[in-house]
Parts: sequence; C-alpha cells; structure tokens
Amino acid sequence: MKELWLFFMALSVAYLLPGPDMILLLQTGARQGKALALTTAIGLGIARACHVALAAMGLATLFKVAPWTFDVVRLCGAAYLLWLGVQCLRAPMLPTLDPAQGMPATKAWRTALQRGLLTNLLNPKALLFCSVLLPQFINPQGGSVAAQFALLGMILVGVGFIFDCGYALAGARMGQWLARNRSAQRIQQWLFGSLLIGFAVRLTFVQHA
Repeated sequence: MKELWLFFMALSVAYLLPGPDMILLLQTGARQGKALALTTAIGLGIARACHVALAAMGLATLFKVAPWTFDVVRLCGAAYLLWLGVQCLRAPMLPTLDPAQGMPATKAWRTALQRGLLTNLLNPKALLFCSVLLPQFINPQGGSVAAQFALLGMILVGVGFIFDCGYALAGARMGQWLARNRSAQRIQQWLFGSLLIGFAVRLTFVQHA
C-alpha cells in the first residue's frame, strides 16, 4: 500500500474545505448544543461508511453508465440541503440554547442522526470522492485488495469523524456566545442558512464527469 501519510494529508485537506457537512455541524452545535451536534457527526460517519461500501461495489460505475442515476441522487441531495437552509433561516430566536428546542428527547436524537446521515448520503460527490481517492492508494501487489480497501475506508471514516467532532465542539462553543448576543445569533442564522442554500444551488447545477 502506498504511503498512508499521503492519504491522511489528502483527507485532511478535503475535510478542512467548507462544505454542507461542516456547516451542518456548526449550526447544530450552535443552536442545539454539543450532544446533538456529536450525534449529527455519528450520522455523517455512518453515511461515509455507506459511501465506502458503495464505492467498493462499483456504484460510481453505475453513475457513468447511467448518468440519470447520478442526477436523481444529486437533485434529491440539493432539495434536502435547500430544506435544511430554509429551516435554518426560519428558526426562532432563542434567549438560551435548548438542546431539544421543545422536541421530545428521542425525536431530537433521531432527527440529529438523520440529518447527518442524509446530508452526506444524498451527496453523490461524496461517493465519487471515495471512488476516486481510495483506488489511488491501493497496491495490487501489496496483498488483498479488499483488505486494503477496507483499511483505507476505516481510516477515511475515522479521520472524518475526528474532524466532525471538532466542528461539533466548535459550534457548541460558538453557541454559548451566541446565546448572549441576539444580533450575532441572527447573523449566524442567516449566514449558515444562506450557505446551505448556496450548496444546494451548486449541487443542482453540477455536472457529472
């Protein structure tokens, strides 16, 4: 297998780039607190594991053979990001941060997990990222290809989860300050909502290579 440190570096660069996953974690941490933001991170991790498995099964090849399948996933993902952005813009101002926001505890946890799962799972670019990156670090002469793919997939999910936890905790810290500053809370709300809508628009018009 090729040098793992190059793989770590490639992943770090990818996870440091702003995207819907990062914004969702920061928004959840700021509005709903650390626990639900970390639950969202778990959902994102599960989605990445699914993408690794789908990449191993060659779903990216299906996207090339039948481009309409890519478009279906892309448009569903864009619609979901648009919905999240609108929900963010419409969220009420809070005098203090309430992790459940009046929602039953079980439903709050389930919703946080679901948002993380769907945000990443409905992004076909995440699947293509796995499908393009992982094979570059597999050596056919280095042993079982399946074992190498599984190892790289676990590293991809693990490194992503570490970054996601960092964003979740950063969002929670930001939320503590926002709870005391209503003007900043409104700015944050509109900024994150607009970014999610912007990601939705970009995903709508992206072309499959």
